[in-house]
Amino acid sequence: MSNPVTIIAVCCIAVSAVVLIESRMRMRKMINHMNDMIDRAICGTFTAETIDESMLSAVEFKLGRYLDAAETSARKVKEEKENIKTLISDISHQTKTPVASLLLYCELLQEQNLDATSAEYVKSALGQAKKLEFLIATLIRMSRLETGILTLRPACGEPYPMVAKACAQFAPKAEEKGISLALLPAEEEEIKACFDEKWTLEAICNILDNAVKYTDSGGITVKVIAYELFCCIEIADTGIGIPEEEQAQIFSRFYRSSAAAGAPGVGIGLYLAREIVTGENGYIKLKSEAGCGSVFAVYLPRNPF
Repeated sequence: MSNPVTIIAVCCIAVSAVVLIESRMRMRKMINHMNDMIDRAICGTFTAETIDESMLSAVEFKLGRYLDAAETSARKVKEEKENIKTLISDISHQTKTPVASLLLYCELLQEQNLDATSAEYVKSALGQAKKLEFLIATLIRMSRLETGILTLRPACGEPYPMVAKACAQFAPKAEEKGISLALLPAEEEEIKACFDEKWTLEAICNILDNAVKYTDSGGITVKVIAYELFCCIEIADTGIGIPEEEQAQIFSRFYRSSAAAGAPGVGIGLYLAREIVTGENGYIKLKSEAGCGSVFAVYLPRNPF
């Protein structure tokens, strides 16, 4: 005859096994149901199906509320983006005509026989009108990038010809200041990178513009270097340099160094350059020392991300 204690122990083990199996089955069923809920939420077909007092029903209800709130938020963001897009277009359209008229009238006045004082006034007005035109155009480009109205379309290509084009554009300005601007030969043939040529050209031009603007002696050296994952466009100058305490701020919008207070500009160029390069999955590094020049290194990915 079996020992009663043994029988009780076997029964307890059997009951525990049944309870454990049922618990696991319930848990698996709940996990499968939640997984199905998440799949339906991703597809946008989610609706709360279980209406009872269970915890699963509460989770379904809360998930439904969260998705409704997320959809409302996304719709509002889309509407705001459309409003900003319309506003930027309106600003672009409304400012283009008056600024063009100012430039035209100033140029017509310069053709007249004016006395020295009037001619100086007209020259000053023309210069300010050109600055206004540049500022408005830059602000509109920046706003379009930030709001996604203009999108970057990186493609694999050779950055060296683009860099050569940028250097050729600023060579006359450098020569006018009596400084050199040299593009060194590429270390390798057919260095490739992934970038949007139009916008990356603008980023490089913004950095070169600063280099020429803040370099009074010596010169600027530009080179293209190939690394395993990135292509580096290095722009080194012998200008005024940037103090260490200001280096973290120079890529901020509208920031201008105290040393550059007397030079023309509004502090948008470097900010726009960083936004462009970051949008291409690249980055910009800076090495500088006050009075000893600066080195800006633009890193572009060699392969698409």
